[in-house]
Amino acid sequence: MNISQDDNMHEQLRGIKQQLRTMMNGPVSQSMREKGLTYKLNFGVELPRLRELADGLPHTYELAAALWKEDIRESRLLAAMLMPTEAFAEDLADLWVEQMRFTEEAECTVLHLFSRLPYASALAFRWVSAEQGMFRLCGWLLFSRLFMQGARLAPRDENEFLDQVQAELRSADTPAIRRAAHKAILRYMDTGDAENRRGDAVLDACGL
Repeated sequence: MNISQDDNMHEQLRGIKQQLRTMMNGPVSQSMREKGLTYKLNFGVELPRLRELADGLPHTYELAAALWKEDIRESRLLAAMLMPTEAFAEDLADLWVEQMRFTEEAECTVLHLFSRLPYASALAFRWVSAEQGMFRLCGWLLFSRLFMQGARLAPRDENEFLDQVQAELRSADTPAIRRAAHKAILRYMDTGDAENRRGDAVLDACGL
């Protein structure tokens, strides 16, 4: 990126921050800070308003990447909304998850970006078997979205999914990961009668 491009990006980021300030919700921002969402800046802007803002912004790799680097809640969420899927490499998906700190970031990025990637299924399988909690959280959230979008699993993949979700439901590190895994199997069960029976058997085995 040359100097003029740097200047242009700086202006774009400054303009977005100005818009976010006009949309700031002080009580929501304060509540989020009290709940541990510790960013350098948190404007407390609600997600529907962020989506409206994103609709009017350039959907470019450069802007999304620059926003992701900002320690600002709304910038991180906007980055997921603006990143073009065709420009988002698989190794970058791993890097973004490594850099996530909060469940909201995971949920927003899965919804607006990860679930639209052509290699989303491969990410989900890899992430749910990871040791790091944030990777597993994103993996289960991603499975839920894929099932909601009509994805079906091949027999071998189905067995792996059910083995992984049963293990997670029995030993999840955090309530958020456990909830995400539980939601994923419920979404899987919605995809067909056979899936419903197999999922029900897993839930029974887990005492759920």
